[in-house]
Amino acid sequence: MTKKLFVIAGAIILTLTGCGKSTKLQDGKEVVASINGYNVTAEDVYAELKDKYGVSVVVNKIDKEIANAEITDDKEATEYAENQIKSIKAQYEQYKMDFTEALKNAGYENEKALKEAIIADRKKEIVLKNYLKDELTDKEIKNYYDNEIYGEMTVRHILIKPEATDDMTTEDKKAAEDKALEKAKKLINELDGGADFATLAKENSDDAGTASQGGLLSNFTKNGVVSEFFDASLALKENEYTKEPVKTTYGYHIILKVSEKEKPSLDSVEDDIKDTLVTNKLKEDTNLSVTAWNKIREKHNFKINDSAIQKSYDDVIKQYEKSGN
Repeated sequence: MTKKLFVIAGAIILTLTGCGKSTKLQDGKEVVASINGYNVTAEDVYAELKDKYGVSVVVNKIDKEIANAEITDDKEATEYAENQIKSIKAQYEQYKMDFTEALKNAGYENEKALKEAIIADRKKEIVLKNYLKDELTDKEIKNYYDNEIYGEMTVRHILIKPEATDDMTTEDKKAAEDKALEKAKKLINELDGGADFATLAKENSDDAGTASQGGLLSNFTKNGVVSEFFDASLALKENEYTKEPVKTTYGYHIILKVSEKEKPSLDSVEDDIKDTLVTNKLKEDTNLSVTAWNKIREKHNFKINDSAIQKSYDDVIKQYEKSGN
């Protein structure tokens, strides 16, 4: 809705400052509309629009200029925009909705205008993330490396899902959980007796994605699986399996560790760590993008000459800084 309002506001301003024919008052003010001798001038409209949208319009234009100055190569942003539009159009086609009509309703003249808007937003996003990456400390990066980065692991696993449904009673769900747990324990007993893990996985695992491969799950990292599964896999030695079923949101797992690669060097994963840390910071602090962009603008010697807009801008920044503390 905000986007549409700004587009409408911009269109009005363009109309007022265009070259079309307009009536003039004796003092030179353009008359936009009149009724019974009462005139609404371009100055009246501009003043009201400035109060409501002035800060947003100024900031958007300044930020776009900063992004264009810092990101001179549009290739990545253009590819991103094209992929986004392709995905959006596919969704509209899937539901048999008119994409062209949706563009107009959203305030875009055509697909090209949407593409340009996405490119501009993407470049601003890159500028923001680059700034936040530069603000990361060596301690933050090293701490994440020490505690979150591990060598890739490959395991085999057997998943036993409880046959529970949402409409079951608490007692019935508990009974289904117990039944799944008992089955998992029985399979561990079979492994203790010399049964082949891959064969048991093919015959018993409820993980449709890996069962046919004997439960093989290759080259995953900490972010690739749920924490309980990762921790249990990490604790195992190669060719060792869990002696108790591992419970996760998916059910009960029996895990056999196949291999674990050496931990990658810090240099080789530093860029990925920075990306992750910045993404996490933006998720944890919803005000961070606003306060960070204020500092980015300051770095580029941002100056507002209009005192009213300056005050409104300062008030907004103070509000975000205060709520972020």
